[in-house]
Amino acid sequence: MLEIINLNLIVSTMQLTIVLIVTAAVFLVFIVIAIIKMYKLKAENKRILESDAFKTDVDESYKDFTDSHLYDNK
Repeated sequence: MLEIINLNLIVSTMQLTIVLIVTAAVFLVFIVIAIIKMYKLKAENKRILESDAFKTDVDESYKDFTDSHLYDNK
């Protein structure tokens, strides 16, 4: 009787192969979705960086503060 129970618990090679293929397919879908999102974000980032609104904000945001520094070596 004990031998029959042990035989039922053993996973066949075919079942294991099917489970591994399904798992690999799910992860492959996730990787493809991540790659598509990465390219979309890269294109949007490039578009934003090339826009005039971003360029004017960056140019005006930096101000030279070294003239009023306390530890000036003049």
